[in-house]
Amino acid sequence: QVQLVESGGGLVQAGGSLRLSCAASGRTFGSYALGWFRQAPGKEREFVAAINWSDTNRYYADSVKGRFTISRDNAKNTVYLQMNALKPEDTAVYYCAARALDFVVVPKEYDYWGQGTQVTVSS
Repeated sequence: QVQLVESGGGLVQAGGSLRLSCAASGRTFGSYALGWFRQAPGKEREFVAAINWSDTNRYYADSVKGRFTISRDNAKNTVYLQMNALKPEDTAVYYCAARALDFVVVPKEYDYWGQGTQVTVSS
């Protein structure tokens, strides 16, 4: 069982930066692939970034590639999403998720979810 708690969201101007954190409970955190997803009002939840358990593979949605960076610290049971050059279209609730196997981009394939953190980018 893994419990996830996101933090770090907020209001930022376009071009600014935010760093999201997702703290996990559970002794097997290091064996889970982790993903970040986001959901804007009226839209489906979409994939943002993912990282495998050993941090040897990272994957990004085209819309955030080059601006966002996912990382993890297994000693701290935490995954991060550094978001730079934010745009108004990045506004959404951001969720972290975990799954026991390698990462995928489909939300329904993840076993555990956090409660989400709001990111609002003003123009």
